[in-house]
Amino acid sequence: MDLNRKLVKSDCEELLSRFQKTDSVRFEIFSNTWREMKFSHIFYGTKKREKRVFSRLVLDTASSFFLPPYSFQIRVGGLYLLYSLYQCQTTSPPEQIRLALKDWEDVKKFEKDALNAQHHDIVYILHRLLFLRAFHFTAMPTLLVFQKKRKVERSVQREAFIERTSRPQELINTEMLEELSNIHELYEKLKTSVCSTTNSSVNLSRKDLIPQLCSTVMNFYKLQQKDGSDDGEEDSGEGTSSQQDCSKRAERLAFIKSKAYGEAPEACKSRRHRQVEVDLTSNEAGPSNMSGSTRISKPSLKARTNENVHISGDMWKEASTTTMINCLTTLDSAPEKQKNLKRFKWR
Repeated sequence: MDLNRKLVKSDCEELLSRFQKTDSVRFEIFSNTWREMKFSHIFYGTKKREKRVFSRLVLDTASSFFLPPYSFQIRVGGLYLLYSLYQCQTTSPPEQIRLALKDWEDVKKFEKDALNAQHHDIVYILHRLLFLRAFHFTAMPTLLVFQKKRKVERSVQREAFIERTSRPQELINTEMLEELSNIHELYEKLKTSVCSTTNSSVNLSRKDLIPQLCSTVMNFYKLQQKDGSDDGEEDSGEGTSSQQDCSKRAERLAFIKSKAYGEAPEACKSRRHRQVEVDLTSNEAGPSNMSGSTRISKPSLKARTNENVHISGDMWKEASTTTMINCLTTLDSAPEKQKNLKRFKWR
């Protein structure tokens, strides 16, 4: 499925790039592009066992284009793509679109922006998906499973789809700064001419406006670079962080074990009032292996029968001989009884 994921993503990007070239957010324009590419055939050719897995893969891949950091038009195309794929899938019951709870605020903000811009077809498609119960609200955006690879390949985002974050750097250039400084000087001269007649202490402008503007833009650019470099540092230091977590966990377990073994076990409340008596004179119990042991060993069955039944040695011999004689007499008498029986003759 890893190969299929890359192919599905490339097909979705091709569809959205064609939709982006139209400079429109209408569902009619998207449906024309959908039919031109025959995108509904994406579910054809899958077997019974692969239908549901492949449908889940396609919906998960398409749902990434519906969320930030993509531009508004690409997010609209992602919404239309999810709706079309959900309606065209061949699984029954249909596979739902996985949506994390943390992303729901972005969806509501996206709906509000569409309403403010009067894009009613976007709001209709979103409400239609909610009416069909197409979204499966989850705690995490991806399914968590055991025995997962620690280093997962990150999906490379297409730069043409991402909303530009370097607008301040593009606006602040040398020509604009020169023009802004000239306007600021003219404003200072007009201010001094007006304030000279009234009050020279009035300060209506900032003298360090241009340098402060340049420094603010540079700080913003450095902050962006720092955020991008932090991701790489997290990946490179993953092994050390995992080792630290393992050592902390081992120390924690050792502390719990030492605390558990250090405390003496207390007897339950129902047995605290009972006093256990130990017979130290009995020889059957034998020497105790553990000091302070309160366990009472009962005598065996043979010892108890010898104590209860008192038979002298002669009587025991007589009893045994009588029992042997009785057994022999019964064996001798058995053939006599068999002699009296008549044998059946066949005619």
